[in-house]
Formats: sequence, structure tokens, C-alpha cells
Amino acid sequence: MGGLLVVRTERFRVVRVQDAQFPAYYRLIWNEHVPEWTDLPPLHRGECMHAVAAIETVLRSQLQPTKVNLASFGNVVPHLHWHAMARFDWDTHFPEPYWGKPQRPAHDAKLQDLTDQMPEVDAALALAI
Repeated sequence: MGGLLVVRTERFRVVRVQDAQFPAYYRLIWNEHVPEWTDLPPLHRGECMHAVAAIETVLRSQLQPTKVNLASFGNVVPHLHWHAMARFDWDTHFPEPYWGKPQRPAHDAKLQDLTDQMPEVDAALALAI
């Protein structure tokens, strides 16, 4: 569950997933091993969801995406983590899930512009969480 470390707290860390087609893809990973969100005590659930909401808020304010996808799967790695991905109507898979069938070729100029913005988004996330 690697990626570029953006934020580390006592209970979780946020990484930016290194995906060339989806550069605005973050993952919040809970430090303590728990398989499900409901395994956390209520106070920690609130802390977790506050951070997920902060990620979404920053993505929306910094990038104005068409949609923000949030998910907690854990099918392959049964360790609590949340996915947060800014989606755009021009991305290769929109409106399908990013793991689905591509709908169009990559828009290289828009993708490069988005990639160039990511350090600023990382900095805003670090301040928001």
C-alpha cells in the first residue's frame, strides 16, 4: 500500500498513489491493523471519517473534479484503508470505475496539468488534516 507519504498522524497516514493515469488518487491507511471500519472505537471512526472528508474537501476545492470517488474495499489487503480519487469527465475511464474498461484515450495535456498541480494539493492536504 505504498505511495508518496503526504500526512502521518498517530493513527493513520495518507499517501498519494503513484498512478500516471489517475494522479489525484489518495489512500488513507489506518496504522493499527483492523480489517473493518466498524472495528474502530467510535471516537476513532469519527477521526477517520473527518480525515476522509478533509481529503474530499481539498480535492474539490483545489481541483474542481467532476466527481470524487470514495471507497473502502480491503478485499485483497484486509487492513482498513480508504480510497479517495478525484475524477474528471475527460479521464480515460469516466464515468466507469478506474479499474473498468477505458472509455476514451488519455487527454495528455489535461493529465499533465493535473499532475503538475499535485504537489500543491499534497501541501493543502497536509494543512487540512
